[in-house]
Amino acid sequence: MASPGRPRRPPPGTRTLLDVACGTGLVTERIARPGLTVHGADAAHGMLRAAAPRLPGRVVRADARRLPLPDAAVDAVSAVWLLHLVPFAEEIVAEAARVLRPGGVFVTTVDKNACHDVDSDIDAVLRPHRAPAAGSDRAPLITAYAAAHGLDPAPGTVFAGHGQGATPHGTARRLRRGYYASWFAGTPAGVDALCAQLAGLPDQDRPRPDPLYRLARFVRRPATRG
Repeated sequence: MASPGRPRRPPPGTRTLLDVACGTGLVTERIARPGLTVHGADAAHGMLRAAAPRLPGRVVRADARRLPLPDAAVDAVSAVWLLHLVPFAEEIVAEAARVLRPGGVFVTTVDKNACHDVDSDIDAVLRPHRAPAAGSDRAPLITAYAAAHGLDPAPGTVFAGHGQGATPHGTARRLRRGYYASWFAGTPAGVDALCAQLAGLPDQDRPRPDPLYRLARFVRRPATRG
């Protein structure tokens, strides 16, 4: 399996972090460091079974919109490759803000669809068919949701999806399987036409450059006094 890269570690002083929709725990495990207690939450039993060996005793089944934590319970919340998958991204951002202590940090990937465009020959074929406003994780949307729920923007970063560079052959196969439904809403005939263009590219099984993912960062505002 391709490595997902290593997102930048939480800032100094972070002692507790919750990774929502942790999946198999592969990314969650990479966040851990001495002095930081990392927990994972996911709604799927199968994912949690895979995550348990990586995070022994520190995974819980939970909906990212209803976390089993009190207010201001953790120093950091992460959501990697989640918000682009759901139609309720704002609810997840709001719940992350609720469980963060004042000064705590929420980090999340944004603009995932756009990040896959590395200006390769494959992207030259696909780009005209990408919906420009596709994705429930678009950075302006997430920033607006964050602001509405007490989170202020802070400097973010990027990280490479090591080993995730696309090939023409693999991209055509994914198109036929509907992997790109979030940005391509074309007809089967349109898929066939795109696959024909991809088949004409050289080096069908040579990976193009790895994608660079964007990691946005937000800080929980201090509590206001009534």
